[in-house]
Amino acid sequence: MAHIQHHQRAQTRSSLRTSAHATLHCLIGCTIGEVAGLILGVSLGLGIWLTIALAVFLAFVVGLSLAVLPIMRDQGIAYLAALKIVWLGEVISIAVMEFVMNAVDYMIGGIQAMSVFEPIFWIGIAAAIPAGFLAAWPVNHWLLSRHLKSCGH
Repeated sequence: MAHIQHHQRAQTRSSLRTSAHATLHCLIGCTIGEVAGLILGVSLGLGIWLTIALAVFLAFVVGLSLAVLPIMRDQGIAYLAALKIVWLGEVISIAVMEFVMNAVDYMIGGIQAMSVFEPIFWIGIAAAIPAGFLAAWPVNHWLLSRHLKSCGH
């Protein structure tokens, strides 16, 4: 009995590590797109909602690209074929991450900054990134356990 419990704990730790890795991979893509969108939106004076929309759009573009490109390379398949493999898990993961990241950034006031040179702009991003990770980690864990997301990249 103790051997089975030890094996189950080891499996849980392994799956938590795998889901953390998948979440970190997603976070990298989301953060690149998100920060680029926020910098552009704030610098161009697009306003809060257009800035958020741009940041979310770019987060999806970069996040999906980082998920699709390794599959295209490893399996030698076209973009749309690779996208069909990952789209559901990635869209859910990115959506959760983006919702939380933008909510945290908005509440802190970073998105409302008049310039990227205001400290609050970067404070908002610095708080949003770990919040996005913490929100998406259990979601990715669940997606991986249901085989709705893969962590082969």
